[in-house]
Amino acid sequence: MTSLKQKTTQTMKPATAAKKLGVYLGATPADFQSGVISREELTALQTEPPQWLQDLRRNGPHPRSVVATRLGVSASGLARGGITEALTTEQIEELREENPEWLRRERTIQEEVRKESVRVKEKHEKEEKQRQQAAAAAEREKSR
Repeated sequence: MTSLKQKTTQTMKPATAAKKLGVYLGATPADFQSGVISREELTALQTEPPQWLQDLRRNGPHPRSVVATRLGVSASGLARGGITEALTTEQIEELREENPEWLRRERTIQEEVRKESVRVKEKHEKEEKQRQQAAAAAEREKSR
């Protein structure tokens, strides 16, 4: 006897959906904040964003992760710079224009982190290539 399982709809909390959409939860409509969002609804919001979502993405307020990306710093760098709240696009632009010392410093730190990540990745790739070459050479030697 075969039992048929009824397919359940996967849902997520509004905070998770807002994060996936790249928007600040506190600025979303009340019905978005109070309900659960299904995967289908999330996909629909991503493919055909309603006006409120387009406006939020364009003008903000933006979540810290988006603010950090737009300023070219890490989320930790924002905190060190005293930015703990969501910012609007206008506020982000003002910060860019002012270019305070903390922002310059954090951008330098972020650039160093990126360079180090690339260096480490290249080092690991080189080591892996050497391991593969050594294994191939050992295999060739074995088959003689």
